[in-house]
Amino acid sequence: MDDYKDYETEDKKESGASKIKNLFKNRKKPQLTVKFSESYDKFQSSIPAFLIICLCAFALMCFAAFAIFFMNVKGPEKVLVPNVEGKKLEDALLEMQVKELYPKISLRYSDIPGDEGTILDQSPDAGAIVKGYSRVSLVVSRGVIVDKVDEYTGMNIEDLRMKLQTLFAGSTKPLIVLAEPEYKPDASDAGTILEQDPPAGTRISEPVTVQLVVSRGPNFENTKAPYLIGQTVNDLLQIITRSKLVFDITSHKASDDEKPGTVVDQQAFEDEFIPNYTRVTLEMALPAGEYNDNIYGIYEEKVADYPYPVPMKIEAYPAEGNSYTLLSFNHPGGTVTVPYAVPKGTRLELTVVNKVVSKKTVN
Repeated sequence: MDDYKDYETEDKKESGASKIKNLFKNRKKPQLTVKFSESYDKFQSSIPAFLIICLCAFALMCFAAFAIFFMNVKGPEKVLVPNVEGKKLEDALLEMQVKELYPKISLRYSDIPGDEGTILDQSPDAGAIVKGYSRVSLVVSRGVIVDKVDEYTGMNIEDLRMKLQTLFAGSTKPLIVLAEPEYKPDASDAGTILEQDPPAGTRISEPVTVQLVVSRGPNFENTKAPYLIGQTVNDLLQIITRSKLVFDITSHKASDDEKPGTVVDQQAFEDEFIPNYTRVTLEMALPAGEYNDNIYGIYEEKVADYPYPVPMKIEAYPAEGNSYTLLSFNHPGGTVTVPYAVPKGTRLELTVVNKVVSKKTVN
């Protein structure tokens, strides 16, 4: 019996041990599976939020950096622009340097002799408030455009006038002014400068007036008084071209006993010879309308008076065809009268010393 009990006890022990062994054997091991797809989806869904956070952080850092920068950096102080007009350039530059201003320099001719290197103008004006290190424009005199009287003898006075006008264009005080010339007969061409005062080479320290003696031309000759009754328009135009007389021409409507387009009356002279460029009065009888395919008339214009005859011409520009010179002549100025017979619609232009002074269309 004891043996049976021992056997039973040992059998129970074995059964208990087997149960414990089976319990540990059948116990489930922990699962360590990582689900990568779910983690990746969660990461993707958080990217926008992450970027927004990064941008906000960057913007905050930039704002803080700018705030710190402007709190610690001081801008340029404002300064008063000094008055440097009339001062020498070197003095003006020193004043600009003291005010911490930068000059911008430009050069210009002056009307005042001896002011080379002087400040003529500035911008901004004196007294203006500007920031430091700003630019101030300075106009500096480069001196007068001429500093001495040139040689004028031998020149034509009209050419000299044009030269001086161009030289001092825009100038309020021309340094050289021409006095009213003295004219006298001379063998040289009319308008030629014979003498001048002051002489060439005279230094200019202030505006100077130049006195000139000018040739009237070889006008010591006389001209035979012409007889022009019955002359046609074309005949008269040829005579005006060659003659040293001035013709003051008037007209009236031709009557039945008058030939249209001819001279019917003229001024009479007692002497056979008269001085050059004497004015001669003529009267012409002209047709009222179109006559021989032409329109007749008198071109009349008031121009400047000249102390000697100057070159003039009348150019004709027909409505059809090429232009041509109707008349080329010398005239002392004042009232200019020239007869014409041209097709209807022709434009006539009067030129005095190479300058067109008037135009007229014949209708």
